[in-house]
Amino acid sequence: MEVVAAFYPLQFVAERVGGQRVWVSSLTPPAVEPHDLELSPQEVARIGEADLALYLSGFQPAVDEAVAQAGPPVAVDVSDTGVAQHFWLDPTLLAGVAATVAEEFATIDPDGAAAYRAAAEELADDLAALDADFSQALASCESRTIVVSHEAFGYLSDRYDLKQMGIAGLSPEAEASPARLAEIGETVRAEGVTTIFTEPLVSPKVAETLASDLGITTRVLDPLEGLVDEESDYEQVMRANLAALETALRCE
Repeated sequence: MEVVAAFYPLQFVAERVGGQRVWVSSLTPPAVEPHDLELSPQEVARIGEADLALYLSGFQPAVDEAVAQAGPPVAVDVSDTGVAQHFWLDPTLLAGVAATVAEEFATIDPDGAAAYRAAAEELADDLAALDADFSQALASCESRTIVVSHEAFGYLSDRYDLKQMGIAGLSPEAEASPARLAEIGETVRAEGVTTIFTEPLVSPKVAETLASDLGITTRVLDPLEGLVDEESDYEQVMRANLAALETALRCE
């Protein structure tokens, strides 16, 4: 079965659930910011030729348009499960998408149904363990405020009782107003924030300048919109995120 995934977290799920029975490719190349994705005519055609396209409507307008234009045999919009952009930073929600993907794969390839469902359950177990580690590690911290480049960490914050404050809003390309930067400075001083988090695929210049002005440090917190290091995977990046959070928030 040929599967086209819109961006990395969906590729990760499709590969884990599909195993050797599927061939998965991502429309978003490694180290490319998925919000900025543009698709060539050949890539649009690839969507139409795939057995299944996996995407998140509203996240990448170019992909939404391409799926509508190409008309793949099966188009799975994961937003139909009730999630929105950056949902994958809550591991429990990613497990729910894995179950949906397993059923879609089983419909196309009934002979593999048992394998797909078993793989989705195994992935759910791994994600439950990851969730438990996050919950335990972040249960008792001196600070619960994370200052981030853009507001990609709402699902993560909701899951683990954190408060995110973004330099930019949901769009990583948005510029912060002077009033917003002043507000962040007040929060940093009032709450003893030690760290401003940058991202691998977004320029760190504004965050680094602000951190320098405030006399604090920066660390990387990866929203996993794209995979920067192809030698790693979702779980490894999330565990690196956890280590960064534990240090920055001074967790016991």
